[in-house]
Amino acid sequence: MKSADRGILSRYDLQKTPNRIAYAIMLLVIVAMVASMLYPILVTLFNSLKSNVEVNSFPPHFLPQHWTFDTFKKGWNYIELPLFFRNTLIIFGGNMVVTVVVLGLAAFSLSRLNIPYGRAINFFFLAALFIPPTTYIVPNFVNLKDLGMLNTFQAFWLPAGANAFFLLLLKNFFDGISHELFEAGRIDGASDLRLFARIALPLSVPIFSTLAIFVFSTAWNDWFWPSLVMHTDKTRPLATAIYNYVINVRRLDTNVKFAMLTMVMLPPIVVFLLFQRFIIRGLHMGGVKG
Repeated sequence: MKSADRGILSRYDLQKTPNRIAYAIMLLVIVAMVASMLYPILVTLFNSLKSNVEVNSFPPHFLPQHWTFDTFKKGWNYIELPLFFRNTLIIFGGNMVVTVVVLGLAAFSLSRLNIPYGRAINFFFLAALFIPPTTYIVPNFVNLKDLGMLNTFQAFWLPAGANAFFLLLLKNFFDGISHELFEAGRIDGASDLRLFARIALPLSVPIFSTLAIFVFSTAWNDWFWPSLVMHTDKTRPLATAIYNYVINVRRLDTNVKFAMLTMVMLPPIVVFLLFQRFIIRGLHMGGVKG
């Protein structure tokens, strides 16, 4: 019979009163953190299942007294949610392609190629992280306007290729891949582009999956920048549509608003649950095994 792995505290340690008190306090803190994270999600969900009168009643009830399920149908038909879902996914897909191709090749070049002034370039991107994002909103808007990219998806794809944080994150990951793998590929006559496509890219699935969560979260939740560059429903993403047609509207029933917020809230949770295993793989991944 396989013995169980030893945890932070053994059975002997748990017999000591100070350790038991510290362990209990730690569990209470974890439970409090989990409750604080789940509470807003559950409140949104349960309010979407209440009648409009019950949602606005005081004192409020956590659980619905009369369950109502037609709010989701009303919310789905209130605005063209499939259109805004599609626009958001197009933005996410384009940003992810730019991240893999442009930032991936740039990070691979800084990590594995002898580029002149490579350290200066690396320091330049590192210094860019200290610039507040609000300072270059106006220059980005002016540049996109001059290029004729306003109200197009390129207004999101082009800035995605200049993400210094993603670039440095990818570079550090490529630095951790064993140098012998690339040397073996060069001996076999592979070009630098083939080394990236055949060696670096397959080994980088965990880090790109992690970046996919960040890219998806940004495309799904960002509403301020889309409100500046998108002016029609044909290209407007979901977060901006929710802000314009749900949050700022007073004639819409409150329970229907919560139903729409619930439908918008669930996909990011599902995406994280699907990609979390790749993050764990990235933590345990080594360069050369054997």
